[in-house]
This record gives sequence, C-alpha cells and structure tokens, in this order.
Amino acid sequence: MTSYDVIIIGAGPGGYVAAIRCAQLGLKTACVEGRETLGGTCLNVGCIPSKALLHASHQLHEAQHNFPKMGLKGKAPSVDWKAMLAYKDDVVGQNTKGIEFLFKKNKIDWLKGWGSIPEPGKVKVGDEVHETRNIIIATGSQSSSLPGVEVDEKIVVSSTGALELPKVPKKLAVIGAGVIGLELGSVYARLGSEVTVLEYLNHVTPGMDGEVQKTVQRMLKKQGLTFVLGAAVQGVETLKTKAKAKVNYTLRKDNSEHQLDADVVLVATGRRPYTDGLGLDALGVELSKGGQIRTDEHWQTSVKGIHAIGDAIAGPMLAHKAEDEGMAVAEVVAGKAGHVNYGVIPGVIYTHPEVASVGKTEEELKKEGRAYKVGKFSFMGNARAKAVFAGDGFVKLLADKETDRILGAHIIGPAAGDLIHEICVAMEFGAAAEDIALTCHAHPTYSEAVREAALACGDGPIHS
Repeated sequence: MTSYDVIIIGAGPGGYVAAIRCAQLGLKTACVEGRETLGGTCLNVGCIPSKALLHASHQLHEAQHNFPKMGLKGKAPSVDWKAMLAYKDDVVGQNTKGIEFLFKKNKIDWLKGWGSIPEPGKVKVGDEVHETRNIIIATGSQSSSLPGVEVDEKIVVSSTGALELPKVPKKLAVIGAGVIGLELGSVYARLGSEVTVLEYLNHVTPGMDGEVQKTVQRMLKKQGLTFVLGAAVQGVETLKTKAKAKVNYTLRKDNSEHQLDADVVLVATGRRPYTDGLGLDALGVELSKGGQIRTDEHWQTSVKGIHAIGDAIAGPMLAHKAEDEGMAVAEVVAGKAGHVNYGVIPGVIYTHPEVASVGKTEEELKKEGRAYKVGKFSFMGNARAKAVFAGDGFVKLLADKETDRILGAHIIGPAAGDLIHEICVAMEFGAAAEDIALTCHAHPTYSEAVREAALACGDGPIHS
C-alpha cells in the first residue's frame, strides 16, 4: 500500500493543476485518471479540440470571403475533413503529452484507472488501495441531455460526438444556444452545414449582458446560422434507415408544434457534475439538488480531509475556474491561505467575432439598484480592426457612477478573449475606468478600443 500526502481524483484542468501545485509545495502527490491520456474533458474532447476546429474553419472562411479583398487570388481551398480531424487530434496529442511530461517533471504518480473513496484517507484504484492524508475530488462534468432525447453519438451527439463526425452534415440541428452550441454550430456553418439552433429561452448565451446577447445573435445570423428561440424540444426521432433525425419542438409563445429534419442533432443543453462511482453517499458527502458537491470556503466537503473543486462543485463550469481552485486548494492542503476571487472570472465564447465578459452585467447592476455609468466604443473606430475586416462589435465598460471603479466589462470583437484580461487585472487592483484611460496603449492595436471605452466613462472617446 502506497501512502501519499494528497491524492487528486481526476486529471482535468482542475485536477492536474492541483497536482502540480501540490508537488511544487513539497507534498507527495498522486493523481487518479482513467482515460488513456491526461487533461480531462477540456484537453481531450472539449476546449482544445473545439478551438482547433474553430481555427481551421475560420481560415476557410477567410480564404473564401476576405482573401480576394486583400489581393490574394486563386481558388478557395476545399475541405479535407479527415485531414482536419487529424490536425485536431494532433493538437490534442501535443497538449496531453505535455501534461504527462509535467507530471514526470514534478514527480507526480499517475494512478491509472477509475478511483473511488472507500473511506476517508483511502482511495481505491482497480484492486489497489492507497492511503493519503488529503483527497481532492476533481472529477469534472458530463454532458446533460433532455427527456425524450437519447444521445447515441452517431446521429444525436453530445459535444464529444460532434468533434469526430465521419462527415460534415448537410443539416445540423443544435439544441441549446449556449457556448458549446454556438461554437460548434459556427464550425459546421463555415464548413457548409445548414445550421439551425433551437433555444428554450428567448435569447442566446444565457447569463450574459443583454446587449451582447442581441448583438452576437445578429452577427451569427449574418454568418448563416438560423435561430429558433422560445423552442421547447419535446424529443428527437432517429430514422435509422435514413441515418437522419426529426426534432419535435413546441414554440412557447403560441404552443404551436413543429418538426425539424436534420442529418445530425447536437445536444448542447449544458453539463452536470460527474461524481458516479466515487462512493460519496456511503461517505456522507453532502450534495446539492443539482448533484454538486457542497464545500466550505476552503473547498472542504462535509467530510474532513476530502476536498472538491471545478465542475463537481458550485459555480461556472469553466476550465480556468477549476484551475484557480486547483491552485488554491493545493495551498490550503499545504497549510497556506488559498484564495479565488469569484467576482473576477472571465468568460469567453470563441465564435467570430469572439465574445468575452467579466464582472457584472447591466441587468445585474439594475437589479442591485447600483448607480453605474457605461463607457462604450465600437471596433469600427479602431484602425487595426478595420484593417483586418474585424470592425464589428464593441467594448463596453461598466463603472460605479460615483467612484468610477470598474464593475464589469463586455467585449464582442477581435481577440476579445485576450483583451478581457486587461480588465481582469484592473478589477483585481480595484482600478477606476480613469486608470485605464490614462494608460498608454500601443497603436495600432485592438486594445486601444478598451482604452477608448474607458475614456467614454469620462469626457468621451477620441475616435468616436
């Protein structure tokens, strides 16, 4: 029986980061992972492969629509789907091998197999039981479906199946207009699929700023995606003889019933914590109604010595949120003070243009009754963006009306996922909009739009 200071169950972004940080802090560390490769859902069948396909399909879009405008003439490239999937797999392989290297470098033991907790202080993997002073659960989440919708990963697919379809479908139905649905819907629309997005709510990107929701829907509609909002999906009929499906849905505004034919149906209705097989019930670990593991401010569960992080607990299901918690819980286990600022966790949608946000939305500030001001700047006033056909979108900065302290930011535009971090750093330091406005930004860069939005919180932007 091997004994450890800490065993982490799950090698996704939260788990592997926690393992590396624990090892850096001098703890004898092991990480349990049943996949053949490290990195969890994110690296294997989530964030990374989807970004590879988004990049490849965006290059196709550029060649088809923008190359001629720049004097780059010639026949637009055709799609070799198998080669594109091979490129995606290579990207995944490079990243997962990189984590394996980091484990070896930091002397972390990879316990291969699926883990369970027979009792506090013990983790069982296969037939072996390992002793440990601390356990960190980082088992992540899995795709959730709807009643009457059975995922077979062939015709009716989750995000996992959508990343390895044998061919590009002629008609793709996407159930859910959240991050996953819009990103993968964008990929296939660029590759020639007729994409229809069905969303139960009356807006896309639930939880985001209202103005952002309307703008991103309008932009994606221009790119060929069709949206049916207020649609309650009743079920999906799989026609196996024709390898097609029919999606049955009801429009909530008038209760009218409809059908949508599709070659492939992507179910993108969210994710739920994955804690199956851990033995939490027998241990007495408390769960919420949604199946999330309850934790205190130090990420400890109701059972002493067992911690939990990432998608398995409350909060946004984001890889970087899990990473932050992974580092923080490692500090706690090592006897230090771990901290995560949940008010400054950015969210990004990697469509084109990108969408990014951090902090409060206008709707939240109005609900709180907080006096605020808005500084907004369009990318049409940004020279760099116009030069690369990326003038659509804007930067919106929200600041306290009295103190000018930044409360939130919402960006639609080129490199929005990178630009948002200037705001994140500013918010961590309690900065005012004026602090960004008085900071020199290089020209010509997309980041100038952020400064202009900050100027708009004061006397006004220069280029608008």
